[in-house]
Order: sequence, then C-alpha cells, then structure tokens
Amino acid sequence: MTFRGWPVEALEFYEGLAADNSKTYWIKHLAFYESEVRAPMQELLAALEPEFGPGKIFRPYRDVRFSKDKTPYKTHLGAWLESGGYIQLSADGLAAGSGFYQMDSGQLDRYRRAVANDVSGTLLTGVIAEIEKAGIEVAGRDTLKTAPRGYPKDHPRIGLLRHKGLITWREWAPAAWLGTASAKGRVVEFLRRSRPLRHWLDDHVGPPARD
Repeated sequence: MTFRGWPVEALEFYEGLAADNSKTYWIKHLAFYESEVRAPMQELLAALEPEFGPGKIFRPYRDVRFSKDKTPYKTHLGAWLESGGYIQLSADGLAAGSGFYQMDSGQLDRYRRAVANDVSGTLLTGVIAEIEKAGIEVAGRDTLKTAPRGYPKDHPRIGLLRHKGLITWREWAPAAWLGTASAKGRVVEFLRRSRPLRHWLDDHVGPPARD
C-alpha cells in the first residue's frame, strides 16, 4: 500500500482516547485504529525503509507497573527506525525525533569525553548550530543541574556536558497536509537534516552495551 497520510479522524481518535482512556473505548474503536491510525504508519515506515532502514511500531499499551498513572493506553502512536529516527502521531499532530534519547553509563562516559575534547566538542557545537538554523530543535535529556563529576563547572561546553541524552526534535501542528503523502516529505527532510548529529553520536559515542 502507498502512504497517503492520516485522516483527521485519526487525531480525533486520540482526542477521544485522552478523554476516555478505557478498554470500552479502545475495543469500540479498535477496527478504526488498525485501519486508519496504525496502517498508515506501517505504510510510512515501508516508504522510509529504503533510505532509513526498517521500522517498528511501538505497542499501544502503557507499562503501568511502576507508574502512578494507571491509564492503560498511550495517547499517541510511536514508531522507531533502525537508523535512529522516531515518529509520533497524536491529537497534537505529527512529531519526529532522532539521536540518543537515553545513554547507558558507557555511552555517557564516551559522550562526555568527546564533548570535553576541543576537536570533537567543537565539531558537535557546529553540527548543532547548523541543525538549529534549519528550524529543528536540539534538546538534551535528563540534564544535570550542575557539572558532572570530574568536569569543571566553567567548561565552555558545560551545557552539553550536563545532558544524559541528546536528540533532535520537531513538531507539526495538525494541518491539511497531514492527510496527504506530503507528510512523508516532512519526515524525510527532518531525518536528513538530523543526520549530522546522529553521525557524530555514532562516531564518538557508539551503541549501548549488550546484555
């Protein structure tokens, strides 16, 4: 099947789920979810695969074991790409991300060393500046309030050193284009412009440790 975007009713489905996050609502709208929400995401992933690798859709059920919020269903549809990209549909529209959302201890050590290094650290600041010029947000995750142990508080890249994750992120509010194939073009442009950061992370941080 060819990707043709999402109907406006897909966003309305998530508005309804936010208002009534119950099994009754979910079962009543399950057929619609499969055909008009999940199926277009599958089509989009298939269209992106030649350039960005295979993708996978996350389960719609929330893990409530360790959460105070016991609502059973996610109010968005998320999917990841092998190349490191992330795509999300919700009542708020479409969003995309790329990068390392959360680094393990080994990755974090390598990341900080690379940021502190004048060559690789300066390269990273240049990469971030170029991405931000394109209107894409570069954001840190789980940022420390102070300098990590072993690094000076007055380091010229202290802001980057304090992050435990680093991603690019962009959100698009609902509009008519979301119901057309041009939605793919926006995701593709975002992923291409995000590549320099992903390449820097791959080169200087590398993959997480395997169990």
